[in-house]
Amino acid sequence: MSSLDPLYTTVRWLSSHTLFPASRLDPKAEALLCVAALAAAEEAAALAGTKHLIQSRDGAKDAAARDYAFRRSKVHYVCDNSAKV
Repeated sequence: MSSLDPLYTTVRWLSSHTLFPASRLDPKAEALLCVAALAAAEEAAALAGTKHLIQSRDGAKDAAARDYAFRRSKVHYVCDNSAKV
């Protein structure tokens, strides 16, 4: 049921719980429900359009970068050969 249009879901809820349109809620309550349904519909539309913009991480690339950084840190090893007696 979550795949239904939020406006359709709201009207269906109104008809089953308040016997809409024969009996109605307070006009402010109906307006609040309609605004919430419109906001849910807008959010669902926004999420549907941005599904493919998320890029997954590339594990091989991350591992190669860590290995490269590790090897570079070993290049700058300083050896102290001074004999302190």
